Amino acid sequence: MKALVYHGPGSMSWDEVPDPVLIHPTDAIVQVDTTTICGTDLHILKGDVPAVTPGRILGHEAVGTVLEVGGSVTNVAVGDRVIVSCISSCGTCSYCRSGNPSHCLADEGASGIGWILGHLIDGTQAEKVRIPFADTSLYTLPDGVPDAAAILLSDILPTGFEIGVQYGRVKPGDTVAVVGAGPVGLAAMATAGLYGAAQIIAIDLDPSRLELARQVGATHGVNSGDADWKEQVLALTDGYGVDVAIEAVGVPVTFDMCTRLVRPGGSIANVGVHGRSVEVELDRLWIQNITISMGLVNTTTLGMLLKLVVQGKLPVETFVTHRFGLDDMMSAYETFGNAAQTKALKVLLSR
Repeated sequence: MKALVYHGPGSMSWDEVPDPVLIHPTDAIVQVDTTTICGTDLHILKGDVPAVTPGRILGHEAVGTVLEVGGSVTNVAVGDRVIVSCISSCGTCSYCRSGNPSHCLADEGASGIGWILGHLIDGTQAEKVRIPFADTSLYTLPDGVPDAAAILLSDILPTGFEIGVQYGRVKPGDTVAVVGAGPVGLAAMATAGLYGAAQIIAIDLDPSRLELARQVGATHGVNSGDADWKEQVLALTDGYGVDVAIEAVGVPVTFDMCTRLVRPGGSIANVGVHGRSVEVELDRLWIQNITISMGLVNTTTLGMLLKLVVQGKLPVETFVTHRFGLDDMMSAYETFGNAAQTKALKVLLSR
């Protein structure tokens, strides 16, 4: 089969590799019908995730068809159309049972890390993929849900909702600022309304992304390139600051922006993947009684979000901006990696 293979920082190729095979009775082999590229994949290519070693097949999001199952698999069957969760969950360890499968203690990949696909084991940017713990890591798709909608449930919608909205403790009536209108930031905007946010302020340098943010749920857009961007945001809160500031980029300057926007007693939810240390000015922040949260998605809300997608309650159709054939993986990476020029948001690769 063909797959996107990582060869070290800055190097990857679309290679011929051996087909995956069942290793454990809880495994399934899935034909990848649709996959996508995540901002985390770009971080890997920059060398920000050293645990990813040369030779690894990248990717952790997919919609596919089950080709083969191990003897212990009971929830999915050959021929089922499924969503591959970006988090692999054994379903039995203490972390999985407490709702934190992102720290699954199973030995697959590494004990204590649930994100293993395209990280510690071969991933989904391939024609086929082995999925460990198939019963608790695959979600059967109802008829009528297109791949373009289902693929968003592998990672970005649960990430924006769980790590941005839930960890940020969004409440009815809150004003929420989301710094970064990329895919995950937009996912946070699209789901903040589920918890009753009254105002959702998108903050980004790209005017086209600010316009798209309004289409998925933002009530206001602020260009962070404006000299008075902070004053614009504060003006929407009577000067008090936002209740929840969500960081969705993963660079120090955007985290600092959140610390300057949040009101006393508010919350900062860091969703972005940071490749280097960020200074936290505790000497300035401690007296403000704010809560700072961060984390790796658990995808425990995937099933709930899927129900909302089935009912047309989430604007998922607006996220996909570019489509490629699976064999056009290198072109898709080039397009996604140059999003400022190409206006790429979510790229779809289908067989």
